Amino acid sequence: MMALLEIEQLSVNYGAIQAVRNLSLTVEEGEVVTLIGANGAGKTTTLRAISRLLRPVSGRITFAGRDITRLPPDEAVKLGIAQSPEGRQVLARQSIQDNLELGAYTRRDGAKVREDITRMYERFPRLGERRAQLAGTLSGGEQQMLAIARAMMSRPRLLLLDEPSLGLAPIIVREIFAIIRELNDQGTTILLVEQNARLAMNSSHRTYVLEAGQMTFSGESAQLVGDERVLHAYLGG
Repeated sequence: MMALLEIEQLSVNYGAIQAVRNLSLTVEEGEVVTLIGANGAGKTTTLRAISRLLRPVSGRITFAGRDITRLPPDEAVKLGIAQSPEGRQVLARQSIQDNLELGAYTRRDGAKVREDITRMYERFPRLGERRAQLAGTLSGGEQQMLAIARAMMSRPRLLLLDEPSLGLAPIIVREIFAIIRELNDQGTTILLVEQNARLAMNSSHRTYVLEAGQMTFSGESAQLVGDERVLHAYLGG
């Protein structure tokens, strides 16, 4: 069976630095797959290459059987790839409602967009209560909810989540990861980059470990969470 996402021998530069080297990985439909590694390991660069914000030096990215390596970013969104970026990057001077509408900018089904916005407010009640509020005045946790909701407005088959717990209190982190599990249970495939490696592995099916832009090892998350190599290198064990 063909993987939803397949990356083959991917190399990507970030400025003058080769941030990712000869990386290969797959994500099957319905999975949560996590990328873990130290700062500078190439995790965010990998997500940005998948979402077509960075152009690879070499290698191939295949999504749903189609080579998207040279595809423009908006076309990747139309195909079903959406990203919730590191640092949330909500449009601070726009309202919650505006941010959600902009998340659906590639769509032309206005009635269904409005239905999806209603569903986002049902899933994230705090956003619904503040829909006219400027996004920049929200708390960090509320901004993260908005970033995820905005990404979901494009109805993605693959959701790329970059550091969703960054800077958030533990109680909010638990809430965000409950939302991630719910989205996956409802059919969204997720590729997750997360600083809290133990939490990420406990919330995913498979894990890839990156170091200095290269994959060092991978496997079932339930098995790797107890692996001494991971514990020593990434979990502080």
